[in-house]
Amino acid sequence: MPAQRIVGAHAAALAGTVDLDALRAELAIPHDFPPAAVAEADAIAARSAPEPDPPGVVDVLDIPFVTIDPPGSMDLDQAVHLEDLGAGRHRVRYAIADLGSVIGVGGALEAESLRRGQTFYSPDRRDPLYPPNLSEGAVSLLPDQVRRAVLWTVELDAHGLPTSWTVARCVMRSVARLDYPGVQASFDSGRGIHPSIAALRVVGEQRLAAARARHAITLDLPDVEIEPGPAGGWQLVLRAMSPVEQWNAEISLLTGMVAAQIMLEAGSGLLRVLPAPDERSVQRLRAETKALGIDWPAGVEPGDVIAGLHADRPRDAAFLADAVTLLRGAGYRAFDGGAPPADEISHAGVGAPYAHVTAPLRRLVDRFATEYCLAHTAGEPVPGWVTDQVDQVIETMQRTDRQAHALDRRGVAAIAGGLLAKRIGSELDGVVTQIDAQRDRASITLTDPPVQARASARGLQEGARVRVRLLGVTGEAISVEVVAAA
Repeated sequence: MPAQRIVGAHAAALAGTVDLDALRAELAIPHDFPPAAVAEADAIAARSAPEPDPPGVVDVLDIPFVTIDPPGSMDLDQAVHLEDLGAGRHRVRYAIADLGSVIGVGGALEAESLRRGQTFYSPDRRDPLYPPNLSEGAVSLLPDQVRRAVLWTVELDAHGLPTSWTVARCVMRSVARLDYPGVQASFDSGRGIHPSIAALRVVGEQRLAAARARHAITLDLPDVEIEPGPAGGWQLVLRAMSPVEQWNAEISLLTGMVAAQIMLEAGSGLLRVLPAPDERSVQRLRAETKALGIDWPAGVEPGDVIAGLHADRPRDAAFLADAVTLLRGAGYRAFDGGAPPADEISHAGVGAPYAHVTAPLRRLVDRFATEYCLAHTAGEPVPGWVTDQVDQVIETMQRTDRQAHALDRRGVAAIAGGLLAKRIGSELDGVVTQIDAQRDRASITLTDPPVQARASARGLQEGARVRVRLLGVTGEAISVEVVAAA
């Protein structure tokens, strides 16, 4: 869950509380770990340093890696070091926490991870994939600690395109725990930029340009997040990614693309996939751009149109809200015995084949996909414990993705309901983001709190600013009527 910056003062404190425990219980979000898993984690955490390194483990303790995460984060599974090679070229070193070196095959920890699937985030707590003494302690890439990691080394040309790569287990040490706001401030002022990431802006912007060339579909939609309110309870805050977060995310995407290429060349692996949008959806959106006055020249890919839009413009926000339909159907695809057809391995959001390998402390699938890459790079067979359990990994990820999405959606809805319950009859501002003429329904994004409401679609146009009167809140549905339209 990346940290983000507030892009608008759209927050309101909720007096009282929302029963998040009841919501987690209803969604079967796991919390306590079984005693056997706790015992395994305690034994791992008791080791003062990595065990003697077997052959093939690279010593990179002399490389000054740094981590960049949300403020206060302790589950640090990514550390980066960027090297300027001259003439616009760079070397990216990305160290990822090595769960495969500490989690025992067939043990209680592995069994529990196969049940949990991922870390679940709530406004008042996180329910981690692994016990905190591992995920926030002994395995986390905390500063000044020797850690086992998987080292991805990628050399980029002057356009930010990979020319070569390696992946191997290593021992490493992070020298600093940085956070997004601090790093952003350093780049904004030009002062205090850590030498290990001095090239982050250049590499990030090169990779963003490469994404445009791949016609990647990236929606610049601010997220609605839940935070503690200034007077107690909770508040909803609208946030959007900062440039530093975008640049840092591009390092992770680069690594996932390299991982996919390794597996495809070897003929076996585990990919994150997202089908290309169907022609009907594209044509529907193309028609909408005409109504909104957005330019979409013939022959231009959807991702290229989206790249020129900004969510803080009502007209663009309306289009982007509908463009979410282009990114539905994400899943995982395991394969063995040769690469599947191109239409089965693509990720439309990335614009290329892609795999999850950079967040093993928070996502089960990353540990398994990483083992494919390590085996293929070393010219060794993929471990049987990986291939034997890959179907279960996919099932777990799909199930827990649904749980995580429901936890986010219903948590926001519960907070919104509490915020609005005593405001029935009051007037609020918003923007019309979607129109369903057949069902006479309009979706309106309210300004404060920043949530979706429903109204009659009669006489409305997408992208219009409106003044609405709050009629009621029922479950996740917020009903309004339009009293004035711009």
